[in-house]
Amino acid sequence: MDIKLRKTKGPHERNKLNVRQVAALSTPGIYADGGGLYVRVRSAGTRSWVYIYTFSGKREEMGLGSLLNISLARARDMASAAREMVLDGDDPKAVRRLAKANDTAKAPVTFGEFTRELLDSIEDGFKNPKHRQQWRNTLTTYAASMSDLPIADVATEHVLAALQPIWLTRAETASRVRGRIERVLDAAKAKGLRSGENPATWRGHLELLLPKQSNIQVKHHAALPFAEIDSFMKELGQRPAVAARALEFTILTAARSGETRGMAWGEIDLAAKLWTVPAERMKAGAIHEVPLSDAAVAILEAIRPANPKPDSLVFLSPRGLLMSDMALSQLLKRMNRKAITVHGFRSTFRDWAGEATQFDREEVEMALAHTIQSAVERAYRRGRALDKRRDLMAAWADYCLKPRAAKSPPESLKQ
Repeated sequence: MDIKLRKTKGPHERNKLNVRQVAALSTPGIYADGGGLYVRVRSAGTRSWVYIYTFSGKREEMGLGSLLNISLARARDMASAAREMVLDGDDPKAVRRLAKANDTAKAPVTFGEFTRELLDSIEDGFKNPKHRQQWRNTLTTYAASMSDLPIADVATEHVLAALQPIWLTRAETASRVRGRIERVLDAAKAKGLRSGENPATWRGHLELLLPKQSNIQVKHHAALPFAEIDSFMKELGQRPAVAARALEFTILTAARSGETRGMAWGEIDLAAKLWTVPAERMKAGAIHEVPLSDAAVAILEAIRPANPKPDSLVFLSPRGLLMSDMALSQLLKRMNRKAITVHGFRSTFRDWAGEATQFDREEVEMALAHTIQSAVERAYRRGRALDKRRDLMAAWADYCLKPRAAKSPPESLKQ
């Protein structure tokens, strides 16, 4: 994949990169998209958009933001707007400084804005690039409900709303998120943007409002750490049973067990690589479209009968009936994986996406078919963003699976 920085041959040589290439950039350097737009990858691991231009005979650089917050399409729009300013004889950086000064006078600083600014200023102090990435990902994912709040108005109720959904089910992550929120709010107070006590303080405050994690034994939806998914999938791939193929498909699509077990051939469009789950089979009661990775399609093609009826189930029990909800759980027990659950693989997927990738939270939540309360996110959902989710699911499949020799399935799997 040749995406190294190279000299622009002409003013029309633009849009050199695609979403998947951008997501894969990790080697320190600067990479051209064309038209003055670049991705800069620093040795510390941070990645950001940069617009490089010439103004009054001097080379200038203007940062456009982190890849975590700015999509490729948005970065191109920002670069295009900056180019227009240069053509009109205006310095984009000067225009932005003036606009920022005016905005600061009009609007209060939000929690999300201050968090991004703080991380930009302190990230060089993190010795481990992984920790730097986790700071951004966890605050973006789990403190999203506070993002648009003026930082001066963040109160205990807002911190609790962010922590309570994960406090008992993801104890370690929740504790880290609390500590990071506390530090952000302390920094805001030091900058004069807040006053009073920190609502994320643990001792003498949140410890009185949240249950003790040490007394809770989490039994439901225990998840496999995402670092172990590759070895698990290799082991699973050696099993010939139809339940193994159903579990593979469930993991690769981040689906619920019932969605996979009830899937009919009429819901699958192999040519479009799309699975459309009808509303009546979805927990949220809305149609869910699932872009299928090549690996997911391969599973379906391997077991597809010659002329399947639209209402015929894809994964059948040995008796030719709807597979029991215990079939996949029993498979895990036979694999000596009693400590994890089928539903837990959705958490494995979300942890991987949030901690090891640059994909937007909205895309991950859409892939999981979660109900979203934010009006902005619901509008985003209506756009479906299938192309973005195709990249997400392809990256997940690549992470789960390494190339291995294809084997013809036993005839017993072909209904």
